Amino acid sequence: MRYIITAACTLIGTALCLFNVSGYDPHNLFLMMFSVPMWFVELFTDLHKVNIWFMYALTILSWALIGFLGDLGVARIRSWRHL
Repeated sequence: MRYIITAACTLIGTALCLFNVSGYDPHNLFLMMFSVPMWFVELFTDLHKVNIWFMYALTILSWALIGFLGDLGVARIRSWRHL
């Protein structure tokens, strides 16, 4: 199984975090829109009470998991036997 989607999604998560660290996203707008763990943090606690480096790590891991699930789906479709 090739992990092309996993690598692409991990790069997306990394780019999202680097964009936020660089200061071009001063109000965390893009991070809040595209980070799945940040959605849950906002539901249960204040964003400013959570370590931002931990959230960056969770963001990258969640994007990698999304990509891995995509790769599993592609591998499953490719392994089907067509009549």
